[in-house]
Amino acid sequence: MSPGHKRQVALGFVTQGRCSGRQACRYFKIHRSTFRYQAKEPDAWTKHLRAAVKRYSLKHRRWGYPKITKLLQEDGWKVGKRMVQRIRRELDLRVPKRKPKRRRQGLSTGLPTKADHRGHVWTWDFIHDRTVRGGRLKMLTVVDEHTRECHLIHVARRIQAKDVLNQVFRLIELHGAPEYIRSDNGSEFIEQSLQQWLRCAGIRTLYIDPGSPWQNGFIESFHSRLREECLEREQLWTLSEARVVIEDWRIEYNHVRPHRSLKLETPKGFAMVTQGVLCGRPPASLRPRLDNATILDRYLTYNLVPG
Repeated sequence: MSPGHKRQVALGFVTQGRCSGRQACRYFKIHRSTFRYQAKEPDAWTKHLRAAVKRYSLKHRRWGYPKITKLLQEDGWKVGKRMVQRIRRELDLRVPKRKPKRRRQGLSTGLPTKADHRGHVWTWDFIHDRTVRGGRLKMLTVVDEHTRECHLIHVARRIQAKDVLNQVFRLIELHGAPEYIRSDNGSEFIEQSLQQWLRCAGIRTLYIDPGSPWQNGFIESFHSRLREECLEREQLWTLSEARVVIEDWRIEYNHVRPHRSLKLETPKGFAMVTQGVLCGRPPASLRPRLDNATILDRYLTYNLVPG
C-alpha cells in the first residue's frame, strides 16, 4: 500500500472511533505529519490537464503514457511523460502489464529481406472475427513494412483469390507497385492466376515457411493491435457496420496513433518525412513502371480485375 492509501485507511479507523490517531499511525507505520497532511486543491491548469489525460486515456484504453503524452503535446500542453504517468497513476488509469511471452530458442529462420524505403516490402494476411449475430467476418490487411502504414483492411464474409487480386490492383493504382509482397502460403496467396499477375507486374513474392508466423512479424503485430484496440472493444452487428468501424480505426491508426518503432511518429507522418531523397527510394524515372492498362486488358477476359 502507498502512504496515501495507508492514510485513508487510518483516517477511516479514527473517524469511526475504533482507535486514536497515534495508535493508527503506529499500526500502519506512517508518520503523524503524513496522517495530518491536508492535500492542496489543484489549480485550474492542473484540473484541465487531468481532464485531458482522463479523456484521452478512456478513449484509447490500451495506450500507455508515452502515446498519451504525444497527443497532449500535439494539442499544445507543455507536459512531460513523467507528469502524465503520475496523473494516470493517481486516476487509476494504468494499462495492465502483458504477460511476457516465451521466446524461441535457437537460430532464427526468418527471411532476410528488410524494407529500406516506402513501397519496398508490403505484407498481407487474413484475420477473422464474428459479428454479434454470429455472422462470419474475414479481413484482408495490407501493411507497408517500412512506414507501418495500413493501406487496406478489406472486410467481407468470404474472400477468394479473385478478390485479393482486385484489392491489390486498386492499391497499386493508389500507392504504386511494391517491389516485394510477403505472405504465408494460404490458398488465396498461392493461386496461380494471382502469382502470374504479380509476375507480369514485376512484383516479387516472399513466402514464409509453413507454420512459421514469426517470419511475418509485422502483420502479426498489426493484427494484435487491430484485435486489441478495435475488434475486442466494438460490438459489430452487421457487415456494413463492421466496414465503417474498422475503416475509421484504420484512418486513426495511420494519422493519429503514435508508433513506438517510429519514435512516436504516426505512420503517415513518418511516411511524409521519409519521402523522396530521405527514404533512399529511386526516382520514378528509374523505377520499373507498372503498365496497368496492359495487365487489365489481358485479364478482363478472366474477370479477375474490375473494369
